[in-house]
Amino acid sequence: MALSNNVIGAINFVAVLLSIPVIGAGIWLATEADNSCVKLLQWPVIILGILILVVALAGFIGGFWRIPWLLILYLVAMLILIILLACLVVFIYMVTIKGSGHLAPSRAYLEYRLDDFSGWLRRRVRSPYKWDRIKSCLSSTQMCPELNHVKMSCKYCLVTEKQREN
Repeated sequence: MALSNNVIGAINFVAVLLSIPVIGAGIWLATEADNSCVKLLQWPVIILGILILVVALAGFIGGFWRIPWLLILYLVAMLILIILLACLVVFIYMVTIKGSGHLAPSRAYLEYRLDDFSGWLRRRVRSPYKWDRIKSCLSSTQMCPELNHVKMSCKYCLVTEKQREN
């Protein structure tokens, strides 16, 4: 039993060390230039790093100092994190399952249409608040000119299909 506790402690010590770069990446994202795409990721990355750190510390302390209630807390927290991650994977899969690229003439990449995705995702993207955030995120990058291989304004690139028809 003592060997297994030491193994659990050692594995969680490595997890503690690996959580530090994750938290550092979140802090680095917070200090980056004002880019709304980067701001979207900053807090989830920091929260993920802190959760990994806290759970790994519980496993490390419970394993090396043989504290049974802390090991039980560690196992429950790890189970919850695994279930939440599985739910996230299933949710992302269900939202994007219908989305498939269509061949576009004279393009080296596939074109995706919003109507191919789930109704939930379509409603989220079409809401004016979300679309304005997406547009500001994309317009702050060089996404449109790189996709079209020409220097053009993002006015055409960032319009919805409804706006293109008008």
